[in-house]
Amino acid sequence: MFPYVALEIRRTLRDPTFLVFGTGMPVMMYLLFTNLGGGGTYDDWKAASMVGMAAYGALGSSMAIGTGIASDKSLGWLRQLRITPLDPRRAVAGRAISGSVTVLPTVLTVLLAGALVNGVRLAPWQWGALVVLLWIGALPFTLLGIGNGYRLTPQGTGVVNVACLMGFAVVGGLWFPLGVFPGWLRAVGEFTPAYGFADLGWSTIAGHAPPAGSLAVLGVWLLLSGGYAVMSYRRSARTV
Repeated sequence: MFPYVALEIRRTLRDPTFLVFGTGMPVMMYLLFTNLGGGGTYDDWKAASMVGMAAYGALGSSMAIGTGIASDKSLGWLRQLRITPLDPRRAVAGRAISGSVTVLPTVLTVLLAGALVNGVRLAPWQWGALVVLLWIGALPFTLLGIGNGYRLTPQGTGVVNVACLMGFAVVGGLWFPLGVFPGWLRAVGEFTPAYGFADLGWSTIAGHAPPAGSLAVLGVWLLLSGGYAVMSYRRSARTV
């Protein structure tokens, strides 16, 4: 499985579109959100928005792997993969690992923008914890993107992934604090995986451990997304 993982990582990181838009877009949005309209005067907002936009970038990068999988399926790569000894769980795990690695550049660039441009100051352990938590916490979204890629066409995967990305980002409070939402929408947002994911970082910059509720939400979504990815891989065997 490890040669397969290394191959997928190299394929992704050689894609200039991923390197430019996957890492550059979240940074640009973060700097715009925090430095236009006087928002840059609030240090707490700079740090909180940094976490939210890093989570948004990680979410987008992790789900983008699904579009590549759907393209591979249409080109016959999955048919070749099926003659290898990889079983469905190992095949999905391999793509999940490669997708998780590609999340790191996005997270790191947003955090660097927060520190170097917006002057966010945190303790060394907080910076390290942010990188680790936002990296590992993106796994449910990676699996969701993988499931979409195995199940849908390349065009369908792109549309569904963008819809999920936008929906999670808005309702999960990655762009705007949940506190500005109506009560019913705020209650919904707290059960989204995006909010639980970002709350790992928000808790870290506040100096305490992530709440058990956020960890539980992410755990449930991890199981659901993992099951969906494996089922989609098996289903794709009947269509490729």
